[in-house]
Amino acid sequence: MDEGFNEAGRSDHRGHRERLRERFRKGGADALPDYELLELILFRAIPRRDTKPIAKRLIEKFGSFAEVINAPDARLRELDGVGEAVITEFKLVRAAALRMMKGDLVERPLLASWGAVLDYCRAAMVYEAKEQFRIIFLDKRNQIIADEVQQEGTVDHTPVYVREICKRALELSATAIILVHNHPSGDPTPSRADIEMTKRIVAAAKNLGIVVHDHIVVGRDGHTSFKGTGLI
Repeated sequence: MDEGFNEAGRSDHRGHRERLRERFRKGGADALPDYELLELILFRAIPRRDTKPIAKRLIEKFGSFAEVINAPDARLRELDGVGEAVITEFKLVRAAALRMMKGDLVERPLLASWGAVLDYCRAAMVYEAKEQFRIIFLDKRNQIIADEVQQEGTVDHTPVYVREICKRALELSATAIILVHNHPSGDPTPSRADIEMTKRIVAAAKNLGIVVHDHIVVGRDGHTSFKGTGLI
């Protein structure tokens, strides 16, 4: 028996978990506040401990369910009670959500599902602590061939190599690409360097018969579409 945890406490602990599961089964996620939804995930990782205080501390520290699930491992470990099992569960939830979102984009023309493209890019990149440069490669029907993070940089810069982008597009026989990168600062406004780099990619790709449909910058404050703002 765990120290300081008698049979009465254990029974109440089990009863709380079952009551919370029942509320979820009947009302879905909308019936639960963020900390209780986190509790349901923590049940699997922490089977013999009251998870409510941990869930509440996580929300207090990071602000929301989404922020907790996307939080860096090192910051999660700062909280007492959060170990590798918990972090693995959070990673699994994030991976499953992204897999489902990406699955909705496959086998359909991306340009006809632009809202879903933006939602996926934001979910995949907006919480990253460093800049990433992602490319979505498309075939002649504008369906996804590949979705790849080409480079990862610092908090405010990612090195981008035009030659490598074009080389990879040719390797995949892509006829079009969508460029995406994140601004960890939160402000999705393109920098002058972003604009100049995009012009070089567009020009090089055009010479190879590859269309750059858009360059999307995502941040916690929103997103910017180069095509939508007339930058390409």
